[in-house]
Amino acid sequence: MINSFKIPEKFSFRTRLFVVMILMLFVTGLLILGTTGFQYESQRENYHLGRLNRKEIQIKRHIDYLVNKHNLSNEPDSLWNNYAPDFQKINEIHNVQYSLFNTKGRPLFIYHSPLEVIANDYILDPILLNKILSSNEGRYLENYSSDIDNFHASYRLLKDRFQRPYGILFFPYFEDISFSENELNTFLQNLYRIYIILLIGVIFIAYFLSKFVTRSLETIRVKMGKMGLEKKNEKIYLKNATREIDSLIKSYNKMVDDLEESAEKLAKTERENAWQEMARQVAHEIKNPLTPMRLTIQSFEHTFNPDDPDSNKKLKEFSKLLIHQIDTMSDVAGAFSDFATLPKPTMRDSDLVEVTQMAINIFQHDYIVFSSNEAHIFHKMDQTQWIRVVTNLIQNALHSVSKKKTPQIGVQIVTEPIQTIISITDNGSGIPDKLKSKIFEPKFTTKSAGMGLGLGIVKNIIKSHNGKISFVSTHQKGTTFSIVLPKD
Repeated sequence: MINSFKIPEKFSFRTRLFVVMILMLFVTGLLILGTTGFQYESQRENYHLGRLNRKEIQIKRHIDYLVNKHNLSNEPDSLWNNYAPDFQKINEIHNVQYSLFNTKGRPLFIYHSPLEVIANDYILDPILLNKILSSNEGRYLENYSSDIDNFHASYRLLKDRFQRPYGILFFPYFEDISFSENELNTFLQNLYRIYIILLIGVIFIAYFLSKFVTRSLETIRVKMGKMGLEKKNEKIYLKNATREIDSLIKSYNKMVDDLEESAEKLAKTERENAWQEMARQVAHEIKNPLTPMRLTIQSFEHTFNPDDPDSNKKLKEFSKLLIHQIDTMSDVAGAFSDFATLPKPTMRDSDLVEVTQMAINIFQHDYIVFSSNEAHIFHKMDQTQWIRVVTNLIQNALHSVSKKKTPQIGVQIVTEPIQTIISITDNGSGIPDKLKSKIFEPKFTTKSAGMGLGLGIVKNIIKSHNGKISFVSTHQKGTTFSIVLPKD
């Protein structure tokens, strides 16, 4: 099965446009060449047939003149021989060779004959003779082509002034194609030179035109490739754009507006949901210490006896318990305040290795091992917030290790051509599978070993640095948090 030609889809629109324009030029050249050849053949054929007809008429008139002069139309063939010199002069006067036959196809004067006639004892073939005599025009044309001869031949029935047939004129016409071929060759050479110049010009024009046409499309492609829901998308403004490109740009700009509006609505919805969740968590965490406080106060109210010798001791224990619960609520309020009022980062070029080492030195533990594949790695960052990220993750790592085990915390920095990866690994109990999907959600807890709001704050800080955080955790084997920071 023959498939139609298709430009491979991997080619860009610009390349396709360029190739199509070049192919159009080649097709046009082939059409011009074919049309020129056809026109040349047609003109050549018409020219030679017209020339044959003119020569033949001149010879016919000369023969008619001699026949009428000597009154030979009804004379026997033998009498014609008396005027052979007059008929011979026709060849010299008109610079041609012809032959003359009677109406029965027998020769009167033979100066040139085709091989078929010669082979037939110079007598016309009956079939050919019948074609000549039965022709409405009294004329029959035939082409002779062989290794010896190649010419047009005209057989014309001759009539006297009384329209009585008296003979058949055989006139061979030999084409001289050397002149016309020279003209054709000259024309084709000039056409070839013009076509080469045109081809070079069209290649340059096609290249720059395809570049100009696709420049707007390339701009739109780049802008669309950079579109994102969580960032400011730029609109496109182009001057002198075509109607189609202008319509496409308007659609793109409208999409940018719609996307920005959708992003604002989504962000608003997310903020509302986050604050609702936060409010529920705050209410829950504050309610946790309030319940035992209420029960403790009620119990103290019923059991406290001022006259009891241990009353002062019981009062101190009661106060200590209340203060502890109040401190717990204060911690919850402080954590909520930290999460809600996280300051905008102050970005400046900093040595990531040095700042990370400063955060690690806060703990002063030998079981924290730090390594980096480069001595100095510079990034734009907020040093205070980055120290907060590292300390929070290390604290979580320490809390995840049970008291029965010796903590082993690894902090590693690996820089790559386009990004830097920071990994913090522990040998703790791991994160339960049911909590993995919610690990970065802002949760409050009163447990000293819990994640709390810390990881939510960590994620927000890393996000403000255009980074990403992920983790891999195995039950009872440990957890690895990985932070990826892109390079500017």
